[in-house]
Amino acid sequence: MDLHDAQNLVLRLISDANAQFQKVPGSAILLRYIKSSYQNDPVRSAVELFLFLFAVRYLLAPAYSTQKQKHVALTEEIDELVDDWTPEPLVASPTAFEELEKEKRPVIIGPTGPKSKLSNGRTVTNLASYNFYNFVANETLKEKAIQTLRTYGVGPCGPPGFYGTQDVHMKTEADIAAHLGTPACIIYAQAFSTISSVIPSFSKRGDIIVADKAVNYAVRKGIQISRSTVRWYEHNDMEDLQRVLEKVTKEQAKKPLTRRFIITEGLFESVGDTVNLPKVIELKLRYKFRLILDETWSYGVLGRTGRGVTEQQNVDAAEVDMIIGSLSGPLCAAGGFCAGTGEVVEHQRISSASYTYSAALPAMLATTASETIALLQENPDIIVQLRENIKAMRAQLDPRSDWVKCTGSIDNPIMLLVLKPEVVASKKLSIEDQEFLLQDVVDECVANSVLITRLKSIPAALRAGPSDQGWQPQPALKVCITTGLSKKETEKAGIVIRHAITKIVTRKK
Repeated sequence: MDLHDAQNLVLRLISDANAQFQKVPGSAILLRYIKSSYQNDPVRSAVELFLFLFAVRYLLAPAYSTQKQKHVALTEEIDELVDDWTPEPLVASPTAFEELEKEKRPVIIGPTGPKSKLSNGRTVTNLASYNFYNFVANETLKEKAIQTLRTYGVGPCGPPGFYGTQDVHMKTEADIAAHLGTPACIIYAQAFSTISSVIPSFSKRGDIIVADKAVNYAVRKGIQISRSTVRWYEHNDMEDLQRVLEKVTKEQAKKPLTRRFIITEGLFESVGDTVNLPKVIELKLRYKFRLILDETWSYGVLGRTGRGVTEQQNVDAAEVDMIIGSLSGPLCAAGGFCAGTGEVVEHQRISSASYTYSAALPAMLATTASETIALLQENPDIIVQLRENIKAMRAQLDPRSDWVKCTGSIDNPIMLLVLKPEVVASKKLSIEDQEFLLQDVVDECVANSVLITRLKSIPAALRAGPSDQGWQPQPALKVCITTGLSKKETEKAGIVIRHAITKIVTRKK
């Protein structure tokens, strides 16, 4: 057989094989795909062939057992150490002071109104709750809450993004935005987790946060979760803030651009004073930072209609990038909010952990928040009456007492009374001594039918989170003013508190 005959034979065999292959279902499609693939993209064909061969080899590879692992024999010394090891307790044992405080903790039966009944049967003047406007006893609010409860039920049973959003939530967000004068607003189901979720939604690892040393615990948790680089400035010290901003700006001059934030409170929870907002805004614009303002304690309290520190200090809310506030406390509802631009709000709906993974605010509480905000706007005399009672209480305590002074703003209904420096020095009182002494004052007031409390904070040694150079608030008495009491009743309660302070402090040697 010559070469020509051999070629004809090969072609005939290929033709026969092709004819037989074409009888297989789907063979024509496969052949057409191979031809077009090779002509248009031979590299693709080679890659597909390689992946096919790899898959065949993987399937044909012998199985192996994961159980055949070499046992590591421990020495007798290591075995003894393991047997003797005792894990640390999950929580530290309570101190004697904590045990004593727990035993004396008053329990309220019924509503937390201006006059509350304790479990021991005693009726006390309640100056330990945030019921500043006595909305708890407002019959109109009660009826509205009952009507909403009957219409919507007790809760949405789902996060806002998973069918938990109801029309009352959208209305409350619109009401808050209109009240503050911001383009948009988002509401959360819990006040504490609002600020601690907002911060890590925008500030990440590598970003810069400049924060006041006196910010509250919720802010600190948000800063910790964000894992951002933190720079602290002295409480309400605008010169120190400027110094820190200048330093950060110089450090970042030759580095890639990062997000930079200033975080402060409107009304400081642990001190009671207010931020110098116009100056903070001036500095944030000069050094190109964004501002996160926590108005948890100032919204519903400061300003003519309770809009907060922006209204009190005549600042346009649009100058603040994010305003965070609470709907609990004076507004008699629950949850929190963040107000800002539409972009800021919509970003949180998909990136804020507390919003995305928590059940939405019950409809009854959202409606209550809208109603109380409307009451403050329509009846600013309510706020005027509260401030009259604040003045009456301060007149009995701050100037007349030789032992304590008020550290808070004159419009703050939460009066924080700390021992004067000369008293602390003369009696050589440590932080622990001050806490014991102030708790004795609280007990003495309760014995005389006036319920107050203390400022409570987590000790610096136990606080997890970014270092703030050991800043710790001074122990203080906390006296909460309410419009549920008349001016005369407020003054009478102030006299009881002043006499209790005098009795306990003078007894201390």
